[in-house]
Amino acid sequence: MKSISKAAKTHVSGVGFDTFELGNAILEGVKDAGYSVATPVQEAAIPFALKGRDILASAKTGTGKTASFLLPIIQRLILNPGEDEFRHPRALVVVPTRELARQIGESFKVYASHTKLKFMVLDGGGKIPSQVKKVEEGLDLIIATPGRLIDLDKLKKLSLSKIEVLVLDEADTIFDMGFIRDLEAILALLPHKHQNMLFSATFPAAVKRLSEELLKNPEHITVDRLGTTADEIKQVVYSVAKNKKSELLSYMIGAQNWQQVLVFARTKVLAQKVENDMIEAGLSASSIHGDKKQGARSKALRAFKEGKFKVLVATDIAARGLDIEGLPYVINFDLPKHSQEYIHRVGRTGRAGKKGLAISFVSPDDEGMLKNIEQLLRLKIPQRRMRGYEPQERPEGKQRHFENKKEDIKGAFGHKRKKTAAKSKKTTKRGVSKREADAQVTKRESSSRKKNKDTKSSKGGRK
Repeated sequence: MKSISKAAKTHVSGVGFDTFELGNAILEGVKDAGYSVATPVQEAAIPFALKGRDILASAKTGTGKTASFLLPIIQRLILNPGEDEFRHPRALVVVPTRELARQIGESFKVYASHTKLKFMVLDGGGKIPSQVKKVEEGLDLIIATPGRLIDLDKLKKLSLSKIEVLVLDEADTIFDMGFIRDLEAILALLPHKHQNMLFSATFPAAVKRLSEELLKNPEHITVDRLGTTADEIKQVVYSVAKNKKSELLSYMIGAQNWQQVLVFARTKVLAQKVENDMIEAGLSASSIHGDKKQGARSKALRAFKEGKFKVLVATDIAARGLDIEGLPYVINFDLPKHSQEYIHRVGRTGRAGKKGLAISFVSPDDEGMLKNIEQLLRLKIPQRRMRGYEPQERPEGKQRHFENKKEDIKGAFGHKRKKTAAKSKKTTKRGVSKREADAQVTKRESSSRKKNKDTKSSKGGRK
């Protein structure tokens, strides 16, 4: 049986899974996954989840929280089998990304391998006809992204009226990605009475409001302080010129012969550019982002895990679902727009008790975002420079002039203003601009010509 790379293997708490009174079939699945003792978040959450309590949980990424909700769900589904001949789904796990949905699906497949439970991953990467067919065959659990879940509901092909357990995993990202309306629609489809479990690495105001509205007398579980990164992750910032980031990245990977590097870029266009730059530099690389089909993204991720190429470039949308065993290096090509996203990015390394290195490239334009990240983490990240790649220092006077400069609207949208001719900036000894002086000379000459013309006309009349 394939083992799962999870923190449970090394972040030990000393409590065996048999103490939770889980069924033998589940314990066999746990053993297949390579677990021996529970992690802190599992030790704290599983007993309350088994009792049917609502849970509001936070823990550092990579601490094995998936098992915290899947194992109790499996236990509930086994002990209380559905009465209907047709198996409506009775448990629902909602996640923000396809990658995360499929990762949780792989975990469930191992945990429930000694049971007859049926599940499916429902995301936008699959074909609707085949998904509908699987739903019609009967399911116990659905792991879904919000959009595709709504799609099947609109087609009247999926009923959530029998749901007994709802899990919202990575709730902060669900909000960050704009799924609030879809989530509200999903909640309206559920029966009034069901168990809720909400897991989130960070708790912004929107997630707090949701938890207050959704959860009933929840058990609060915080294994570590919110807004922190794992202790195993060494974090470093490199101050680098914006136009030299790709060059520095390829130099670092090549010079130190790094074999597996995950690079994060903020946009799809930038992710594709970084991939192309690495290939041009002679490094084997691929990328996963929203412009690539799900099949291509899954193939690239699988090949990266197998060590078929050194560099995988990803956008933040893929950050939550990536579980790469023993990943040693994460590099932020640029900093994320939201400070909380930094925690999820660097959390791809330093998992399962192994050491990891997280490097961030920071140009002068990124310094404000770096400050926000450091405030969230409550620590100062060490900064370094590498000769030949550092940003060019602006003279102090010019920098102040740049910061106080008012940019017109046309300039802001890419239309360059026409530069005023250099001569217009010159002034005469009297302090009058050259243009004004020229105008005054022209006026005097015109007046003089008119006067001479009038004089000649007057003389001609006297003749």
